[in-house]
Amino acid sequence: MTQTAHSDSVLIIDFGSQVTQLIGRRVREAGVYCEIIPFQSAEEAFHRMRPKAIIFSGGPASVLDRQSPRAPQVVFDSGLPILAICYGQQTLSLQLGGKVEGGHAREFGRADVEILKASPLFDGVWEVGGKYPVWMSHGDRVTVAPDGFEVVGTSPNAPFAICVNEAKRYYTTMFHPEVVHTPDGARLISNFVRNITGIAGDWSMSAYRARAVEAIREQVGDKRVICALSGGVDSSVAALLIHEAVGEQLTCILVDHGLMRKNEAADVVAMFREHYNLHLIHVDAVDRFIGELEGVSDPETKRKIIGRLFIEVFEEEAKKLGGAEFLAQGTLYPDVIESVSFTGGPSVTIKSHHNVGGLPERMNMQLVEPLRELFKDEVRVLGRELGLPDSFIGRHPFPGPGLAIRCPGGISRDKLEILREADAIYLDEIRKAGLYDKIWQAFAVLLPVQTVGVMGDGRTYEFVCALRAVTSVDGMTADFYHYDMNFLGRAATRIINEVRGINRVVYDVTSKPPGTIEWE
Repeated sequence: MTQTAHSDSVLIIDFGSQVTQLIGRRVREAGVYCEIIPFQSAEEAFHRMRPKAIIFSGGPASVLDRQSPRAPQVVFDSGLPILAICYGQQTLSLQLGGKVEGGHAREFGRADVEILKASPLFDGVWEVGGKYPVWMSHGDRVTVAPDGFEVVGTSPNAPFAICVNEAKRYYTTMFHPEVVHTPDGARLISNFVRNITGIAGDWSMSAYRARAVEAIREQVGDKRVICALSGGVDSSVAALLIHEAVGEQLTCILVDHGLMRKNEAADVVAMFREHYNLHLIHVDAVDRFIGELEGVSDPETKRKIIGRLFIEVFEEEAKKLGGAEFLAQGTLYPDVIESVSFTGGPSVTIKSHHNVGGLPERMNMQLVEPLRELFKDEVRVLGRELGLPDSFIGRHPFPGPGLAIRCPGGISRDKLEILREADAIYLDEIRKAGLYDKIWQAFAVLLPVQTVGVMGDGRTYEFVCALRAVTSVDGMTADFYHYDMNFLGRAATRIINEVRGINRVVYDVTSKPPGTIEWE
């Protein structure tokens, strides 16, 4: 689906920071539409979007390197307000005649910024003379500001922590306001995109819903659409939105690959057939998927097998329907961003199970992706707009490859069934304890390790089960959930007693930096 038009928008130029997506989320939270574009494509995006403001992200490079990223000149010539963060501050300063140096004390972590002078950037948030916590992550630093700039905030290792040119409406920070570790950062970004730029802030899910329905109808016309309905929040919201747009032209296909959670396929079929009157085909492909996956241990090979089989199943089902011109899927904006990461890095591997870049030519279908402008939390809001129950919208994220990546090592039917039962017990205990909505994601993992144990009067040689639970406010960074030991004791005891094949349970207490929070 082509992206819908937005009269007031912000262009975020991505220089490779691992938290650039958080800038987009903070802008959206302020009620303003934005797009994140790699720096190489920024000039084209600038002319296409005609934004009202620009934000420069941070990045891992050093501006002192000859081939380091730069912002296109057009953004400086435009007269639009600019907010430049970390690396963004450095390249803006260098491009406008300032000076950046390396060799100073690096700064990674918490710092305090002292406010020297008032500025619209922190109006109503910080006061002159106050010191406020922020999150720094830099090696190089600005040492001479461009003409017209003045320092309004400083820190011990970043003398130009906040440097601004009020006349041009250029605001630069050495720290990262987008991360939760800068407590007032979201308010600074809101000040920029609302007060400084003058954007009204009318980005809402009700408005998006209306625009998306119109765009779907324009794209699809009177043709048939088949939708890959996995039972997750993303594909479910996409299906309901498309159904609202084209009604009976939509056929949903749920491929039961044997990698879903306990009773999940049956629950999804019941909900959509009985409550939403969608045309839903339930394809039992368990033997087909498990037959090819059995014994496969490499996680990327698993993903590729699953992706290939999904495409094959949809081709076959489309033929049974007499053909379909469009395939719908629940691609989200983070998928799109990562698929065009300028670094090339791991995005191709991470997203290999999504058809973000298009479908194989032989399928002869076009993609309909009505959620490709949205972040995960926005999809949930849209789901409520469409009438999905909170119990469904609040479900913990579940990966496309399902239990295949929660069963490291070789896959077998027996191992999947052991994992499915353990996972169901674990989630049941979480719900009974009233913790489900406090946790972003929780699941069991069947480790490729067997240990000797004693159960009753006999020795056992069975699998180890790992339990994982993380909290997250952004779906990117995560910290392990701090369970009470009594809870872990109850959950572990039930799993060991009720699931034949497991004799030991461990709890994963690792945290995750920005990036995927799944288990691989």
